[in-house]
Formats: sequence, C-alpha cells, structure tokens
Amino acid sequence: MRADIVRVYKSVHTWTGILCGMALFIAFYAGALSVFKEPLSRWVTPPAAEAGAPLPDAARLISGVLRTHPEAAREFRLHLGEAGQVLARMSWKVREEGADDHDQLSARHYVAAPDAEGRVRVEQARPSQLAEFIDVLHRVVGLPVDNDPSRWFMGLVAILYTVALVSGVIVLLPSLVKDLFALRTGRNLKRMWLDAHNVVGILSLPFHLVMALTAVVFAFHDGIYFLQDRMIHEGRLASTFQGGRGAAGPAASRDPEAMLPPAELVARVRALSSGFEPTMLQYLHATGPRAVVRVWGRDPAALSPRALGGFAAVDPYSGRVVASDYLPGRQGLPYATVSSFFALHMASYGGAPLQWTYFLLGLAGAWLFYGGNLLWIESRRRRASRDGGAPPVQSLDTRLMASATVGVCLGCICGISLTIVAGKWLHGHVDDLNAWHRYVYYAALLSGVAWAFLRGGARAAVHLLWLATAFTLAIPLTSLLAWLVPSLGLWAHVDAAALGVDLTALAGALCFAWLARATSRRVGLGPSDSVWSAHREAVSGRLGERHGAPPRYAATDSGDTAGAELRIR
Repeated sequence: MRADIVRVYKSVHTWTGILCGMALFIAFYAGALSVFKEPLSRWVTPPAAEAGAPLPDAARLISGVLRTHPEAAREFRLHLGEAGQVLARMSWKVREEGADDHDQLSARHYVAAPDAEGRVRVEQARPSQLAEFIDVLHRVVGLPVDNDPSRWFMGLVAILYTVALVSGVIVLLPSLVKDLFALRTGRNLKRMWLDAHNVVGILSLPFHLVMALTAVVFAFHDGIYFLQDRMIHEGRLASTFQGGRGAAGPAASRDPEAMLPPAELVARVRALSSGFEPTMLQYLHATGPRAVVRVWGRDPAALSPRALGGFAAVDPYSGRVVASDYLPGRQGLPYATVSSFFALHMASYGGAPLQWTYFLLGLAGAWLFYGGNLLWIESRRRRASRDGGAPPVQSLDTRLMASATVGVCLGCICGISLTIVAGKWLHGHVDDLNAWHRYVYYAALLSGVAWAFLRGGARAAVHLLWLATAFTLAIPLTSLLAWLVPSLGLWAHVDAAALGVDLTALAGALCFAWLARATSRRVGLGPSDSVWSAHREAVSGRLGERHGAPPRYAATDSGDTAGAELRIR
C-alpha cells in the first residue's frame, strides 16, 4: 500500500480516536460492569423483609391492588424468583409527567405484599438503581441526561468509533504479519505501548465491530422502527410487537378477578419450550380490551433477545398464547436477526463464561482508548536538545489533552467505585438514594477533572490512581465491616453473586495499585522532556546543574533512569 494513503488513514484513525476516546472509555468501562447488573443489584440491595405472596395466592394480590390502585393496571410486574433483593412479588412504577420513555431513573416505585392478616399492603419503595445508573452511563457515554439527544450523541460517537476501527486496520495492514504479535519491551515505552495497542485492537476487532454497529442501531432505533413501520409493516408494527392482537376496540374496563391465575399462565408458556425458565410476568393494560401478559424468562440453550431474556405474550383472560416470536428457541429468522443485535451487545447468551469474556473485553477496550490518547500525547512531545539544555516546555494542546484524559478516565473509575460504596453507606440516611448515586459519581468525576487541570496530568495520574485504588478497595472492605460490625447497619449477602462483586473489586484495586506505582515511577524517573514527568522539578534540576549545583534529575530520553531521584509534590 502506498505510504501517502497509509498516512491519510493514520491521520483519520488518530483524530477520530481523539475526538471520541474519552467518551468511549466511559462507555466501555461502565459497559463492562453492566454485564453483571444482577450481581451489582444483589450486592447493593438490603435483604427483603418479606418474600411476598406465594404464587398460588398471587391472583388475590393482583385483584386487591388493582381495586385500590387502578393506575397500576397500565403496567405491573409479578416476580417469580426467590432472590432476596426482590422487595415484593408485585411491583409497578409511575413515571413523571412528560418523562422520556427510556428514562428509568426518575420513576416512582411501588410494591405490594400481603400483611399478616392477608390484606394487601402497598407502599412506595426506593430500590437501589445503582446497576441501572451504571448502565445509563454506558448508554449515553457519561452524559448526565438520559434522553434522545444524549443517545443521538452516543450514535455519532459510535459512527466515529467505526471509522477509527476501519482506518486503524488499514494503517496496520502493511505490517500486520510482522508486528501483530510483536511486543517489544524495554526502554522505549512508547514503542511497547504502541505494540500492545495494536495487538489488543486487532485481536478484539470482531468484538469492537459488533459494539460499534449495534450501538449505532440502539442510538437511532426509534427512527429505524419508524421507517420499518412505514415501509414494511404498513403502520402495524406496534400491534405486531404486542402479539398481533388487531385494532383496539372501544375503551372498556374489564374485571381483573376474571383473569387466569398466574400459575396457569406460566404453565402454558412452559409447555411451548421445555428449556424455558420463567422469571417474571409483565402485565400490560390489565383491565383494558387489549390486555396482555409477557411471561419473561431464559433458556440457557437459546439466544435471548433482550437483557431480561425472552418472552411469550399471553391473553390473561383466555390464556391463549398470542405471540411467541420473542421466546428463546422459538424465533423465526427475521426476529432472530433483530434479536441478535441485542444479544450480541448485551451478552445475553452463552451464560457466565461469555459474560466474563465480555467483561474482560470491555475493560480491554477502555484501556485501548485511554492508551490511544496517551500515545497521541507522547507523539507530540517536544524533545530536549542534545547540548544538555533545559527540557523544552510542552505545547499547550498536549498538556491540556493529558490533563483531560487523566481527569475524565480516572475520574470515571473513581466515581463508579465511590457510588457503588455509597449505595450501602447512604442507605437509610438519605431520602432519594438514586439521586445520590448521580451526585456522588459526578462529584468524583468533576473533581478528578479539576484536579488534573490544577496539578497537571502527570501528578494527577498518580493521585487519582491511588484514589481509585482506595475507592475500589472500599467495596470488599464494606462487606467485611458488615460482617464484623453489624451495628453499622450494613449487610453482606452470603451468595456467589455478592461474593463475586467483592472479589472482582479486590482484584481491580490491586490492578489500580500496581498502575499507580508504575505511573509514579514513570513520572519521577521518566524522560524529563515528556509531559508525563514532574515538569517543574525537572526544569529546576537542570537549571541547578547548569549553575554548578548537584544534578537532581539525570534521566535521559533513552530510558536510562539509574540514580535519578525526584519527589512529586
């Protein structure tokens, strides 16, 4: 390939990566954690005080709630699992007037359960939406508002991301065979980082292409559905999704006591697929003429079309299965094709091994964007003159990009770890815990950015990495304190899900501590003409050497750091 063409694509790859790198870091780091939303919810949610009504008695619970709270008929859920974090078997939420349809964080939640005398007791619940908040950060690349403009921005970032992937492959093609597995360690750290960047990027290319293309679909799915409705379904897409129920008749209220028991609805769906395990019943417009129940669940041997699994739509009054197009293992080619976009992005197939694979690939992707910015910053370095003069002052754009990269990326890590810990420590002490999750995260993020610009990227990187270590280590320490000091009001679940969160956080804290030590050595002992050195001390050491004072810093650009000493203030 001609050298001028490679240079053009290298420029495209560099600038598309710079423009969207920090947003993609947040998306990938938060997305890696979102793979394990259920364990995170389990870890942060206190044990339920009651298990709710047994399934055979759930019909009485439903009719009692709908008599006193008719607004719940629009949509409510009946949980079938016995997990401790489920506050009651029946739950629903009420959205604020004018709220975005995709906004899951601003709704009011209600739960219902029978009391000791068998009467229905309804109360407003405030379940932790920590996992949902982290997933929202992933979906809107860290923007503070979950609405259509934020998702459109995410779509534009995903398009630039795709361009960066394609151009990066083209740049690497001339030396792909020679350099693919070449990881040249040694004194030239930039060369080693570039080799690692290329290896990780090429080996995880299929994963990144899937993430980029599916993210574009998710960002603009409303427009895609609109065109699909007009061009293919002739305006009947909504009724197709609800099971082909046909046009709605005149508004009429139906008696909820005439609905079939939930146990019978579950049995009818189970008869369709022997491997299907129902987890939840979602009632839609339960007292209306087009009432439908989606029986959600999973099949370990089949593709799940959504993060919650898949579902079959059932008429709650007649028991007729009106749609099974989204039931795992029962999907036709068109539905399976659409579902594959969701499954491939959300890791809703393959079980735990694939979830861990996605988790590690997500973290590797976050490192890829962080490392890409560092490579750009290092490539813009003004090198010291050969006559032993003072190190040159780095350009303003290089120093600003270094501070922004460190502040945003490491501030995101600090914020997510701190808001996870806050989920237990603030429980019962604040009125709106979910709002506090946002306050804590953005306070940590913005503080990290401010500190990076105040102290410079080099020093701030060390400080923020140690802070990330402390906040991440606080996750398992909080669980340990819950065991040792029950009077604190904390809790620790005894199960694999919660223990997995603690052990993963412990491993993450050790990794951050190792990175903090390595970064500290780089800042203190690295080349003095790099933006990643302690700039002021390096300059003062060189000036002192020129005036006959003992040299405080003698590292060279070749990486020879023997005997160099530098204290980071």
